Amino acid sequence: MTAEPPDPAGRAARTAIETVFRIESPRIIATVTRIVQDIGIAEELAQDALVAALEQWPRDGVPDNPAAWLTATAKHRAIDLVRRRERYARKLAEIGRDLETTTAPPQEPADPDDIDDDLLRLVFTACHPVLSTDAQVALTLRLLGGLTTDEIARAFLVPEPTIAQRIVRAKRTLAEAKVPFEVPRGAELAPRLSSVLGVIYLIFNEGYSATAGDDWMRPALCEDALRLGRILAELAPDESEVHGLVALMEIQASRVRARTGPNGEPVLLLDQDRAKWDYVLIRRGLDALARAEALGGASGPYAMQAAIAACHARAKSGDDTDWQRIASLYDTLARLTPSPVVELNRAVAVSFARGPAAGLEIVDALTSEPSMKRYHLLPSVRGDLLAKLGREEEARAELERAASLTRNARERELLLARAAALSA
Repeated sequence: MTAEPPDPAGRAARTAIETVFRIESPRIIATVTRIVQDIGIAEELAQDALVAALEQWPRDGVPDNPAAWLTATAKHRAIDLVRRRERYARKLAEIGRDLETTTAPPQEPADPDDIDDDLLRLVFTACHPVLSTDAQVALTLRLLGGLTTDEIARAFLVPEPTIAQRIVRAKRTLAEAKVPFEVPRGAELAPRLSSVLGVIYLIFNEGYSATAGDDWMRPALCEDALRLGRILAELAPDESEVHGLVALMEIQASRVRARTGPNGEPVLLLDQDRAKWDYVLIRRGLDALARAEALGGASGPYAMQAAIAACHARAKSGDDTDWQRIASLYDTLARLTPSPVVELNRAVAVSFARGPAAGLEIVDALTSEPSMKRYHLLPSVRGDLLAKLGREEEARAELERAASLTRNARERELLLARAAALSA
């Protein structure tokens, strides 16, 4: 990034550049990858377009369609690169004709056997079996989610250098293996779905609760994840967990409008105005959950999480929530897919179903877990439970510690406000 322009117009241009690139970089990278057939090179060309914008927009003004400008610039540089490569000479005429149009690919293709969606191709390429699962997820979050290595590291609860190394090695591995930029077909599809589902849900979660920055949510990521999930459901209609994931995302996305207040401040689930929930999405989610269960996937981890979300969606108010069923579902989920994060969520459900002391007992058992040392939600949940038990001094300290650990400004404000309320 260049130095910040001193004039207001220049600052406005830079803000526009950073905002548009953050949103559009996955599509730009996916489009360019189709041209150059190399994810690493495609990302470099997208960055070249960003540098060009930083040089030109402060001087010439922000174009009417900044996303199209960035995409066109990256595509032109890709064309130039392809033209310099003799091995692409025979393909140049076909590629050139394809690149002359700026028409976006269809959002949801009618024929799942003829998917023309560069973002979906990018997901399957980044989730190719030549990569480890951790590398697949990290690379796709970087390319498709537009996340920094720091944000991905926080999602994984691992050091940032580890994520950076995974991404570099993953791109090199894909290039050396000459992995094709395509959606797998036939028998190759099923074993690739599990990794893809995990990646899509992590992208959704980053949009639903941003790990860093000034915004509580990044809805564009939720929308991308939902769109990809719906396409996958068409591509693999008999895979129960695909429908389970779609159900989970649909129901969670239904709350997006209610999750922030007038000034962008977070609004927690039990405090939300349920009239703002999108009941069209809820209905779609419940339909997808029914389809997953009909396919025998009721005990799949995504379908089970969707069933938990459905308990909230069906409740007319927080007081009507069936916490006993939610706690029971979390008990089962913890046995199927044990993890500290699942256990923390189970503790919350247990606290509502069986009392805060029962929830605190589960939380306290997690305090020695190494991966949770820097996870801000652990002291946040512990602070809430301590407050309910009347241990306000301890609760305030935990909430302040949670605020010091989060990288999201909105979440930090919320945690500090809750701590201050205990002091008052």
